[in-house]
Amino acid sequence: MAYRPGSGAELSHAPATQGTDGTRISGALGDLPEWNLADLYPAIDCPELTADLKRAEEDAIAFEKAWKGRLEAEAAKGASGRLGQAVREFEALDELFGRIGSYAGLTYADDTSDPERAKFYGDVQEKLTDASTHLLFFSLELNKIDDALIEKALAEDSGFGHYRPWVLDLRKEKPHQLDDKSELLFHESFVVGRGAWNRLFDETMTSLRFDVDGEELSLEPTLSMLQDADGEKRRKAAEALAETLRGNMRIFTLITNTLAKEKEISDRWRSFADVADSRHLANRVEREVVDALAQSVHEAYPRLSHRYYAMKAKWLGMDKLNHWDRNAPLPDTPQTVIAWEDARQMVLSAYRSFAPEMAEIASRFFDRRWIDAPVRPGKSPGAFAHPTVPSAHPYVLLNYMGKPRDVMTLAHELGHGVHQVLAGGQGPLMASTPLTLAETASVFGEMLTFRSLLDRTADRRERKAILAQKVEDMINTVVRQIAFYEFERKLHLERRKGELTSDRLGELWLEVQKESLGPAVNLREGYETFWAYIPHFIHSPFYVYAYAFGDCLVNSLFAVYQQAEEGFQEKYFEMLKAGGTKHHSELLAPFGLDASDPSFWTKGLSVIEDLIDELQELDEVPAPGGAVP
Repeated sequence: MAYRPGSGAELSHAPATQGTDGTRISGALGDLPEWNLADLYPAIDCPELTADLKRAEEDAIAFEKAWKGRLEAEAAKGASGRLGQAVREFEALDELFGRIGSYAGLTYADDTSDPERAKFYGDVQEKLTDASTHLLFFSLELNKIDDALIEKALAEDSGFGHYRPWVLDLRKEKPHQLDDKSELLFHESFVVGRGAWNRLFDETMTSLRFDVDGEELSLEPTLSMLQDADGEKRRKAAEALAETLRGNMRIFTLITNTLAKEKEISDRWRSFADVADSRHLANRVEREVVDALAQSVHEAYPRLSHRYYAMKAKWLGMDKLNHWDRNAPLPDTPQTVIAWEDARQMVLSAYRSFAPEMAEIASRFFDRRWIDAPVRPGKSPGAFAHPTVPSAHPYVLLNYMGKPRDVMTLAHELGHGVHQVLAGGQGPLMASTPLTLAETASVFGEMLTFRSLLDRTADRRERKAILAQKVEDMINTVVRQIAFYEFERKLHLERRKGELTSDRLGELWLEVQKESLGPAVNLREGYETFWAYIPHFIHSPFYVYAYAFGDCLVNSLFAVYQQAEEGFQEKYFEMLKAGGTKHHSELLAPFGLDASDPSFWTKGLSVIEDLIDELQELDEVPAPGGAVP
């Protein structure tokens, strides 16, 4: 799943006309769509799903019987070998497993509080894990074949050669591959190890209630109150968050310590030198590139977040912001609720102005019920786009509440969806894009929508509000995510020495937050608990830097687009269609961009700085009548 930072990084989406019980919204928001998962399976107890689960197990067993121990001999045959056929059969199984797993995961996300769905999700995970043990040999055995023999087979067997990008990508895992029995143990223990702890976190989080002025709210509406125009409401929401998180801190600390230790064990067995190296490998990005990104962002803290929050404190008439004021709307920010149909038109119009094909693909999500938008009790918080499998289509989950940020989230997730549709042509094994590049289309979609709204805004006060909101989103996506990355590094490095207490985790959290937010933000009592609700730390360690990578990349990419005379759209679509078949260096080369060049990150960060400059200029220009806005 491609998770939005907002699902756990304080980019929550604000409530509009929603009731505090999270029931389906109508009225000002209009009729919000709910997804139709029948394109995968009609129901959790349908005969089609039962048959596919049985087929998955039987076909996996048959595959193992047919191919185990034979791959090296097939590679040696060259043009007459059958490695291409073996990979095609493996890909078909991957597609089948993916369809079943996607349906179970989306059904569970729809309502994680439902015991029947939770059981269904757990049962499917177990069955797929058991069945996939018969497939585990395939990648392990392929990686044991000598490089020269693999190259011979790729060159002579056209069927196998089709999968060259996947094969070469797979062989990057070779130095960290264990013996077959150890790999099998790691594989089978997932469902009672990391998978179980992930599920415990999810179900605990969706069950939490936060008492705000006597109203019992779930996480999403409570987080959204941090964007309320009323400072007292923001304060009460922040205190409610802290109180409930503090009351459940023992379980979050245990989950975090356990998963950090589990990762340390895996890293040690697989000979990963650095705590984040396994993520870098999964992202197919070099450690040096990520280090350059993190260093560039860290050095930019004073020019970006420190400077902006000092400006915002002045706009709000405060000496310093409290931590609950960071995402508060400016005094002149329009508070109008944006109806769902209006949000749809805003995004599709922006997409269409770039390329009609992009808008056409995005329209399918609305027309064919590929989106689930309402807030409901038990529904997963935040937002994501799930690609499912190429033979089906992606789905988008939102918690839409009618705020401008919700429109940007819609644009973001539809960007993921468009990317996933276009990359689907590569097939199940090669459609998936590394996280660092998976955020490209989503952030690009946001930028298109932002620029469209800005170009249509002539009023200086409204322009200032739009610019400020965009700057905040970019700070949340770049500065905040790198701060989260630094928090994770500190956490995992210190966990190697022993368990961390809740207090120590809070101290590490405050260290990185103070440094990244700067002197204009007061971190009041209770903020030390806020690390606990961020799901990325639990589900995908070190995932967070991908957002900063994507945002800086898109800033540079968008600058190329604005200066390009023609041909940009075609090159952009070719990049998205490539899926996981090319390295980031190959994908960016047609645009004259190179992520290994330190100046690349400086260019991306300068876009944020330029927007802050524009805000300062707007702030200094007298309004009609001599007033300063």
